[in-house]
Amino acid sequence: AQAPSQTEARTIFLRDCSVCHGADGKGTSKGPTLEGWGRAGVDYVLTTGRMPLPDPTAKTVRRPPKYDEPTIAALADYIATLVPGGPDIPDVNPDDGNLAAGGELYRAQCAACHQWSASGGALLHREAPALHASTATQIGEAVRTGPGAMPTFSDAALTDAQLNSVARYIQYLRSPTNAGGQPLWHLGPVAEGAVALVAAGGLLVVIRLLGSRP
Repeated sequence: AQAPSQTEARTIFLRDCSVCHGADGKGTSKGPTLEGWGRAGVDYVLTTGRMPLPDPTAKTVRRPPKYDEPTIAALADYIATLVPGGPDIPDVNPDDGNLAAGGELYRAQCAACHQWSASGGALLHREAPALHASTATQIGEAVRTGPGAMPTFSDAALTDAQLNSVARYIQYLRSPTNAGGQPLWHLGPVAEGAVALVAAGGLLVVIRLLGSRP
């Protein structure tokens, strides 16, 4: 598809975005300012379908993107001229990352909210999304911009090389190697504990039956 011109991108912005974010991108009572988002923040919310919302009361969750890639790029460029500043779209290369190092970084910085399996989790008054559908670029954008309640990790906190490793590990979690036994959908200790309780209950029933035999 042919990329929209800046004039066309402005028309799309005024039609779909300004009702919440304002014609100047500095926010309204219905939506926050876009200052500080940068091209990375805009690209993240548009490629993940989190914006534009179907209606102002809808939850900000992952959906199929409304625009094609050229339109998203044009909107990111236009908004960058409207409210300058913020991080640019990062260049993330998982193939250059170290899987083991990425695992250590993920468990230290990400697993508390997104679960060790990257399946997402619920927090107080907020929800951390699953990461399996995220592209390497979207992972980098989220790390650099901190969407929602997520903290921002600058290159001082997480270098580009470390970001490559984290992205590689998250992609590995889409289909991780099972060390042995049943993976139990990779849900962690909750599922394992439930199976253990069921198994213990079954053993008690067997023991009771054996003990009651004449």
